[in-house]
Amino acid sequence: MIQVKNLYVDLGDFQLQDINLTVDEGEYFIVLGPTGAGKTVLLESIAGLYPVKSGQIWLRGKEVTSLEPEKRNISIVYQDHVLFPHLSAAENILFGLKIHRRPKQELVKVLDWLSDLLGIAHIMDRSPDTLSGGERQKVALARALSTKPEVLLLDEPLSALDPETREGVQKELRQLHNQLKVTTIHVTHDFEEAIALGDHIAVLGEGCIKQVGTPEQIFHQPNSEFVAHFAMARNIFTGEVVERDDGSTVFRTEDTELEVVTDLRGKLHASVRPEDILISPEPLRSTARNSFCGTITHIADRGSTLYLTVNLPPDFICLVTRRSCEEMRLTKGQKVYITFKASAVHIF
Repeated sequence: MIQVKNLYVDLGDFQLQDINLTVDEGEYFIVLGPTGAGKTVLLESIAGLYPVKSGQIWLRGKEVTSLEPEKRNISIVYQDHVLFPHLSAAENILFGLKIHRRPKQELVKVLDWLSDLLGIAHIMDRSPDTLSGGERQKVALARALSTKPEVLLLDEPLSALDPETREGVQKELRQLHNQLKVTTIHVTHDFEEAIALGDHIAVLGEGCIKQVGTPEQIFHQPNSEFVAHFAMARNIFTGEVVERDDGSTVFRTEDTELEVVTDLRGKLHASVRPEDILISPEPLRSTARNSFCGTITHIADRGSTLYLTVNLPPDFICLVTRRSCEEMRLTKGQKVYITFKASAVHIF
């Protein structure tokens, strides 16, 4: 459906370099990265809003690299909605169709379809400044869908919303995509948002693609320190993978050895996700091959969950629920045992 081949965009003080992506027909594709990574530049390059210095953009087997934006049949929704303040919600939604002088009967039909689809029939006569953030986002989305685009581009669509509204709109985006099957590229800096929505994820950093994969692959199999940090692996170590005399394989740091399952050897990195680590005041009876005694040096409260830093050394960050923490009476300075499987250690 969408192919980006060796894309290079030069904005003077920032460049997108050697971008290669393939987005399948009907896919919900996430571009994930920190602020300043080039996510919006990539989105707008696909839309035709930036001149491409080199490389190609293909839509449905047709090269569109030099094609005008209005001829690409692509719609884009920005995080700040960009609604016309002097127009009603209905007038904002129909703006693109009116520009193309579509017949009145079609306008009525499209408005009825979108207001029903997004559940916004009750706000059609209201102006944008009287709408909530979630309602404005729905109006912007309806406007983007009114022209029935082949590709929908979403630029941080949830970042300006409060947590409760964000969760609701996120759910509606997934339901909407399941119903319409429109090919969607959604850029975000929020990893949880990417995991919840994406069929595939491209991690973008410093103007380059760092990794492309399924949410599972990005989450559990990061290919670099950059991706591991951004995927919140939290426990990331540098060391060496060696084979012991007994045939077992370990990842060796200056401070400890972790049993691992990998065919890789030599100087590498290892990551262990906080939620894959079991913590207990007493040694656990388990088949897991990594078990260590350490001291809790820090507790970071996140509401329903807590991150506990356990020093062996090195430091391991473990995730526990508030209830588990209270039941085990875990406190700073306490001796505890941490346990995790050899397969939970990702080597890259």
